[in-house]
Amino acid sequence: MRVWATAELSEKARDVALGGLPEWDLSDLYPGPESTALARDLTELSRNAEDFRQRYQGHLGSLSGAELGAAVETYERLQEKIGRITSYASLIHAGDLGDPEIGRFFQTMQERTNAISTTLLFFTLELNRLEDSELEAKLGDPAIARYRPWLRDTRAFRPHQLSDEIEKLLHEKYVAGRAAWMRLFDETIAGLRFPLRGKELTEAEALDLLSDLDPEIRRDAALTIGEILGRNTRTFALITNTLAKDKEIEDRWRGFERPISSRNLANFVEDEVVEALIAAVRDSYPRLSHRYYQLKARWFGVEALPFWDRNAPLPEEEERAISWSEAQETVLSAYGTFSPEMAAVGGRFFGARWIDAPVRPGKASGAFAHPTVPSAHPYLLLNYQGRVRDVMTLAHELGHGVHQLLANGQGYLMADTPLTLAETASVFGEMLTFRALLARETDPRRRKIMLAGKVEDMLNTVVRQIAFVTFELKVHDERREAELTPDRLAEIWLAVQRESLGPALRLDGVYRHYWSYIPHFIHTPFYVYAYAFGDCLVNSLYALYEDAHQGFAEKYLELLRAGGTMRHRELLAPFGLDAADPSFWSRGLSVVAGFIDELARLG
Repeated sequence: MRVWATAELSEKARDVALGGLPEWDLSDLYPGPESTALARDLTELSRNAEDFRQRYQGHLGSLSGAELGAAVETYERLQEKIGRITSYASLIHAGDLGDPEIGRFFQTMQERTNAISTTLLFFTLELNRLEDSELEAKLGDPAIARYRPWLRDTRAFRPHQLSDEIEKLLHEKYVAGRAAWMRLFDETIAGLRFPLRGKELTEAEALDLLSDLDPEIRRDAALTIGEILGRNTRTFALITNTLAKDKEIEDRWRGFERPISSRNLANFVEDEVVEALIAAVRDSYPRLSHRYYQLKARWFGVEALPFWDRNAPLPEEEERAISWSEAQETVLSAYGTFSPEMAAVGGRFFGARWIDAPVRPGKASGAFAHPTVPSAHPYLLLNYQGRVRDVMTLAHELGHGVHQLLANGQGYLMADTPLTLAETASVFGEMLTFRALLARETDPRRRKIMLAGKVEDMLNTVVRQIAFVTFELKVHDERREAELTPDRLAEIWLAVQRESLGPALRLDGVYRHYWSYIPHFIHTPFYVYAYAFGDCLVNSLYALYEDAHQGFAEKYLELLRAGGTMRHRELLAPFGLDAADPSFWSRGLSVVAGFIDELARLG
């Protein structure tokens, strides 16, 4: 394939080079927003939820094990139908955040399903009021025993459960509170345009140019991103402050002592495990990110790199547009070498229209895998622009998709995996793809380029995400005392970024506004440490795979099939791994250090 200089590549030429990019077909969920199927499901759901409430509210304690099992099974079917509707509305909205009619439809579906789920709210609240001995007696019946993992996870929140009236109020107000602020953030980001050399770029297009071959394009893109974010920083600061205060109020009522504690409980990971991860990564900053960026600055012939060169291609690198078909073959081939079954499951996403790949105005930036519901299938959203990192993003999101499909056998209530383990399959998919490509490369120059790209991806996954969570911890702690000004948010951002990335990067000027576009801060506070958790876990898993290939793939796929039925200790036990072991994180981080050692040897 021809090598393209990105600065010279026209949009039309790039489209030709990439080949036809797939767009998803959401009709597997519903034929359309105005379809009779969707209207019928909403009507039936409302009626069936009310029938369920009248039948069971106030009576769970008197039910036999078989009767309680039947009640949970009915509850699961109702929740799955709600999940189908909300998934459909979310995916349509992600496809075009700028269309007001789509925004109206999304909000309407949120409000309609919220009203239905409010009717069902009594069920888990009442389950949690059952005494342990009372529930244990019922669990002797197989009908309810199969839901033991879901009951375990539901009852983990018992100490933080409020009165039924308060729980109902919080649930109902969600659509006019937190959800509305998240929508404001998403639609504001999607509506921003970044002027560059006579064009108005979307966020995804502008961020992509930070990896351009041309240093002037990187600089101009970085400056316009910072300038436009800076013009909107008051709005983003208001959203951030409001959601942080909203979380502080609810945490206080529920008895969570620390801002991160509710996320740890939702991930079913102990506070001390997360603290050990954060401490291990922060301690590793000098030998990982600081050392790597010193090497990179030397390769560029400077004392310190400007912030727009953090993800710059190496000086000797030749960018090329990787076609969609080549990206598909690369990822599926890597998956297939590990496990033919894994490749076959992944191939289903390409055989059907389950992926939305092109960049479009109004489309959500970044990438995600949406599990939807077990009776359907996941969908992947990408913003594919033909770079090596885009291929790795495809490998990452496809890993999520494979995981979600395999876990669907657990049913709607138990298919979801805590965030810490949800990132395992995605990061493992990336590692498989990278290792397959690296094994084929014999040219030292190309090997150096590939290793540098992988190290940067790993630093973005581990170091950058722990810096993000450090930023969140400081912001949420300070917000408990008073609102933070945009300048204060920028000060915290610059401090944690400088600590994490080191003196070989100049983090100044408009980079102070870059905190404001990170969606995880808004959508799922403290999500980000899950990436570092997953990366370190995958490094340990992959080492085991290399040492003991026989039978590993089967055990790994069983881990994915387990969905949310097991906690991290149970899932990792067959591999002899324990995230509570103080040495666990250092072993994972040593893989990154080893790659940096090899780069240093390559010069």
